[in-house]
Amino acid sequence: MNKLFFVTEPEALPENVQSQLAAYGFTGAAGQVQRLVKESGETQIYVGIDHDNPFGFWTGAQACQGAKGLKDIHVQNPQVLSDQDRQDFALSWLLESYRYGVFKAPEPVTVLDGVDISARTHALAGGLGLVRDLINTPANHMRPGDLENEVRDLAEPYGGTVNLIAGEALATGFPLIHAVGAAAGQGVMAPRLIDLNWGHGGRCLTLIGKGVTFDSGGLNLKPGQGMRLMKKDMGGAAHVLGLAHMIMALDLPLRLRVLIPAVENSLGPDAFRPGDVLVSRAGISVEIDNTDAEGRLVLADALTLACESSQASDLTLSMATLTGAARVAVGPAIAPFFCTDQNLQDALMAHAGDADPIWPLPLYQPYGEYLNSDIADLANAGGGGFAGAITAALFLQQFVDPRTPWAHFDVYGWNGVAKPGRPKGGAAQGLISLLTYLETWVNPDRP
Repeated sequence: MNKLFFVTEPEALPENVQSQLAAYGFTGAAGQVQRLVKESGETQIYVGIDHDNPFGFWTGAQACQGAKGLKDIHVQNPQVLSDQDRQDFALSWLLESYRYGVFKAPEPVTVLDGVDISARTHALAGGLGLVRDLINTPANHMRPGDLENEVRDLAEPYGGTVNLIAGEALATGFPLIHAVGAAAGQGVMAPRLIDLNWGHGGRCLTLIGKGVTFDSGGLNLKPGQGMRLMKKDMGGAAHVLGLAHMIMALDLPLRLRVLIPAVENSLGPDAFRPGDVLVSRAGISVEIDNTDAEGRLVLADALTLACESSQASDLTLSMATLTGAARVAVGPAIAPFFCTDQNLQDALMAHAGDADPIWPLPLYQPYGEYLNSDIADLANAGGGGFAGAITAALFLQQFVDPRTPWAHFDVYGWNGVAKPGRPKGGAAQGLISLLTYLETWVNPDRP
């Protein structure tokens, strides 16, 4: 049996083990991982646990890397960890075990035994894995109709219902969504608004995710290198579906609504143009400054629907791979967010963890002048490159009822370089923090 040991006192180990570990420089410091192979062929993994220093969330992922090639491994002394550290260890192990294996046989992973993995940890791992799967899927296999099918597959086992708005109903009721997706074609390529509903009691949470399954930039065509990763432009939709998976799997006592405008931003005779003026569902006219600023357009109509009085939400969260400016501001690893409610912003930050960093950016109202238009209520872009993430959020804010608490996350959704627990490819950001917050939000009377 292959074994894993948490080491709190290296000097208490057998002398021969101490000497072997010392030869590799293993001191028992927090997060250190060392693999030893006995003469019998048994593999032993030693993981340093220093109770005077924080337990690193990604230690489990490092240990999983150390166990590569083994079929399974059994934890010998899980009791030395706190309940939370045990679950963090298991979650990061599971995240390191993730493989996207649809088109290429995945490498085998090592099964972790001896740790009682909670339902919450399984729900987190499942939701984060779903985000990765959706983003990693090539665009020719993740068209608007395919994304709709993914939503239906997610909702069905939990008793959720999915409504679809497409065709003439979309063109007349959601003009911005229709305009962005009109050039992509019909059938599985046609634009649509996907509306998932689940739950019967409690507060109402609405999640809105940008579902641009591929973004060419439209007539403001991206350069080739800029298009290379645009299969991930439905990353906002992937994120809200991952969070929905967690919520439904844990049966949180809330009413959930998920809105996904699913489109492909293509070129063709029906493509919208720079200089066009579109009138949104809210009646706000928008001059198109740049067809590559399409995500905010599809989100605008969805936000309007979410805030309509007959279907009012107690909390609305939108998520999107919206701007490169957000990456300039905080880099690829941090998920910046904008918030209309200071109490909500403070609560989100209070529940944020180091393994899943989020950070607030300001809805600085004077920058709204960058969106002024001579012929319409708003332009969809502007500012000459200044404050691009802020102006995008300010554009969205025009479509949010001021009475509705709202936060918008501008995520990157991609790991360019593999790290323990974070393989190269699609990445989930902010969801561990959001679930932790929502677990308290569902009970507003809790002190």
